[in-house]
Amino acid sequence: MHLVYPAVLSALLFCTGLYGVLARRNAILVLMSVELMLNAVNLNLVAFDVWLSRTAVETLHSGQALTLFTIAIAAAEIGIGLAIVLAVYRNRGTSDIDRLRDAAEGPDDDSDPGRDSDAAATARAAEKAEATP
Repeated sequence: MHLVYPAVLSALLFCTGLYGVLARRNAILVLMSVELMLNAVNLNLVAFDVWLSRTAVETLHSGQALTLFTIAIAAAEIGIGLAIVLAVYRNRGTSDIDRLRDAAEGPDDDSDPGRDSDAAATARAAEKAEATP
């Protein structure tokens, strides 16, 4: 088999995963897209390892060793990522990335936080002074 076939398939898988990361808003789908991108890299590593082993007399199969390392890293990443997504879903009630980002930033992040907190503290002090006889 020629090297072009797995390379093109790997490029298509990687582009599909990249689109999934950039376009999806669900955190679990983003994690799945990252896994798709890692699998594209693994396919490239194995294809180039097989292609290079045909020319070399002694082969180390370093591409396949790197693939096993990448699979182990991907398994750890998906385990920790799913645990974080489930914890966030239990606390916030959603796994939508845009809603989580908005909740983390707060409603008044566009204005100057120092000026608003001073104005709010002054207004509260004035209300307390008027309320107490």
